[in-house]
Amino acid sequence: MAKWNERTRLLDHIHHPAYTRLVDPAEPELYRDIFPYSEVSKIDFDHRLLPLAPPEQMLITDTTFRDGQQARPPYTVEQIVSIYKLLSCLGGPRGIIRQSEFFLYSNKDREAVDKCREQGFAFPEITAWVRANKQELQVVRDMQIKETGILTSASDYHIFHKMGLNRAKAFDSYLGVVKDALGMGIIPRCHMEDLTRADIYGFVVPFVMELVKLSEESGVGIKVRLCDTLGYGVTYPGAALPRSVPRLVRALIDDAGIPGERLEWHGHNDFHKALVCGVTAWLYGCGAINSTLLGFGERTGNSPIEGLVIEYIGLTGRTDGMDTKVISEIAEYYEREVHYRIPTNQPFIGRDFNSTSAGIHVDGLIKNPEIYNIFDTEKILGRPFAIAINDKSGVAGIAHWVNQRLRLPEDKKIDKKHPGVHKIHKWVMEQYDNGRLTTIGSNELEVVARRHLPHLFISEFDVLKQKAKDLARAVAGGLLDEPEIKTMAPAIIEPVLEKFLEAHPYIQFLYVINDQGYKITRNITNVIDKAKYGKASLEIDFSDREWFIGPIKDGSLYVSDFYTSRITGALCITVSGPVRNSEDEIVGVLGADIKFEELTKLEKEDDDDE
Repeated sequence: MAKWNERTRLLDHIHHPAYTRLVDPAEPELYRDIFPYSEVSKIDFDHRLLPLAPPEQMLITDTTFRDGQQARPPYTVEQIVSIYKLLSCLGGPRGIIRQSEFFLYSNKDREAVDKCREQGFAFPEITAWVRANKQELQVVRDMQIKETGILTSASDYHIFHKMGLNRAKAFDSYLGVVKDALGMGIIPRCHMEDLTRADIYGFVVPFVMELVKLSEESGVGIKVRLCDTLGYGVTYPGAALPRSVPRLVRALIDDAGIPGERLEWHGHNDFHKALVCGVTAWLYGCGAINSTLLGFGERTGNSPIEGLVIEYIGLTGRTDGMDTKVISEIAEYYEREVHYRIPTNQPFIGRDFNSTSAGIHVDGLIKNPEIYNIFDTEKILGRPFAIAINDKSGVAGIAHWVNQRLRLPEDKKIDKKHPGVHKIHKWVMEQYDNGRLTTIGSNELEVVARRHLPHLFISEFDVLKQKAKDLARAVAGGLLDEPEIKTMAPAIIEPVLEKFLEAHPYIQFLYVINDQGYKITRNITNVIDKAKYGKASLEIDFSDREWFIGPIKDGSLYVSDFYTSRITGALCITVSGPVRNSEDEIVGVLGADIKFEELTKLEKEDDDDE
């Protein structure tokens, strides 16, 4: 704080042209008075206040598949495509979530880009990210991606200590890569890494001024991303550069001359300010905020897209086509498919974020949830208002908790008179009779509810069974598409079945039945089970079996319930499907007996790989 007066005197002259030329010091400017490293970083003030000047259109951009993947195990291609679809639905037809940023380094990265393109969505537009070199730009060009981010580190911490350059060399190197991108027909987006520790008027503003000149000469709108790499940005009125978000945005717009719609803020949450710094950048003219789903990002994370969506609506008073209920779908997807356990109290997406422990009579609370709910979460997010259970909740509160927690439809909801509800209530009261003071958490209560209302809950075994059935369907569906199967010629079919069995060892038995119900193939089994099956019999009539009748009758896949195989003693599922000829007529049935235990082991291995 001792530097206030000195900084203010310097900044009185900050808009003079002499301060918009590159300054190339022999030693790096590390701002040790602000960033002492051995102490908590300081927040400096110069007492200059700026008016709000939001852009005509505030946009959100996404980096879930770039920065977001630097904080967690990589997504699979299928997960990327599913999340990309959800982003498109959330952002709506007007593209409020305008772009999504991808790595291009691996075959998987490039496959994900291709698969997302195949969805045919106008938004989010697919963009890339590369380091500042021509070789990586060539990959962008080969992939025919229109725009890419280019790493152009801004602070002397990076220029001197990471890259081993001085400002002049970095300046020229960056501009050279930007010109290379323009020459390849690619829109450059310069990522000013570590901006909140950079010399704004000695390096950043002069560099952006050169970008503006290149834009005018080329007719291409070069973009700039303001990267708050360590989350040093602050929003306080009168805060000084380089940490002031308002001052940074206005310096680039007013002094460097770049239009606000070509600016994008990218902030990290090291100091719990990612969301508020991003929104502040909007308010002072920055066109877009770069963010990730659930705030995933390097170290402490980025601005969460779901938070920006809600803030956008609050600032504009409009949804502009965004579907806010998709936020809840995204949360469910992450828990179900990505296997990420979201903190229960995380705003908008945590399972209990809109739960209250008000301690008032629940009947009255149910009549008017507006007292404790931030907005109509059921209408806006598809998430009904919930209550936390304590000794004041009563049986009505417990019944309400069960119905809301499990999202039971009207015809399935339980009444407060249900014996199971009374048993749960008795357990709750015993907790408080024994001296408990805190409310009972939903996870804790769910354990008790499962004990007394087991019919309402899906067990882990039920989930596993459903996954097994889904995988069984996929197995049969893939085999039915093989052209050899359609011939109904045993000599042609059997080698295909043997090869398929070898690749899928959890299959116990494969067979093809003709449309009269008689088997036409020999027993295709694992070696260890071959003796148990004996010789194939082609004279048994299977036409009365459900697994035969179903596919013949309606042409659909059939999946049996679980049973114990009489031949091997293993717990199995039978899956069968119609065999169709070249005229699409049903000419037989393909069946597979699948070992449940082996199938679940495969499922677990797939989960572990993720």
